[in-house]
Amino acid sequence: MTSAKLDATDRKILRQLQANSRLTNQELSEKVGLSPSPCLRRLRRLESEGVITGYSVTLDEERLGLPVAIFMSVKLERQIDSALVAFEAEIKKHPEITDCWLMTGENDYLLRVLTPGLKEYETFLTGKFTKIAGIASIHSSVSLRRVKSANSGIV
Repeated sequence: MTSAKLDATDRKILRQLQANSRLTNQELSEKVGLSPSPCLRRLRRLESEGVITGYSVTLDEERLGLPVAIFMSVKLERQIDSALVAFEAEIKKHPEITDCWLMTGENDYLLRVLTPGLKEYETFLTGKFTKIAGIASIHSSVSLRRVKSANSGIV
């Protein structure tokens, strides 16, 4: 896969959409200094080239009753393909796990878990997660607060 060729206007479009993906084409074109037709053509090109992969809603986790974020570093007993596939299939069964990354380094996976509180995390950890076969070790870190998120922009 090759990187898309983005100019300054493409990056302006992406920044504006990261800040507010609900902008109309008219609003977007005004913010980036293009007329609506060329703005829409650029937007469609960014979508067709896979630079924009979708549009989403950002939720307030606290208002949803999930104020506690825990990051779990997980090391598997074996790092063979079948163990990775089995672990990843199990992870997908747990809605508490909102993000999962396969990592390099000391641990194999980094997971983000959202819960209403530490008691609920303990219940999840001891009642569900530790029952997943093939886990050698788990290290948990409780998040104090989010400092930056992807909504801040990467372009």
